[in-house]
Amino acid sequence: MGKRIFVLLAVLAAWQHWDRIETFLGLRPTPQVVAAEAGVVLYATAWCGYCAKTRSFLAEQGIPYTEIDIEKSSEGRRAYEALDGRGVPLLTIGSTVVRGYDPAGIKAALH
Repeated sequence: MGKRIFVLLAVLAAWQHWDRIETFLGLRPTPQVVAAEAGVVLYATAWCGYCAKTRSFLAEQGIPYTEIDIEKSSEGRRAYEALDGRGVPLLTIGSTVVRGYDPAGIKAALH
């Protein structure tokens, strides 16, 4: 009876942490690998507080990104406007657009 309970608890623990197990075994790429492959681009300005929070979040998570200051780069500004940019920060993660400071949206786009 004790062995059955142990096996049941082990299966339950594995099920609850399957995403970590997949990453550990190399079955699922880490967010950093996905970000590097997807090409994360942050459209921002130097004065924007939420842009600073987004930079900090990306750094804390180890997510590589390219930043474009839309006030200093005319080419970057055109790309931002082509994405229907209405505010900063704006991120592109592959073909996904994340508007504003949205850690959950960033994480979702990387999975």
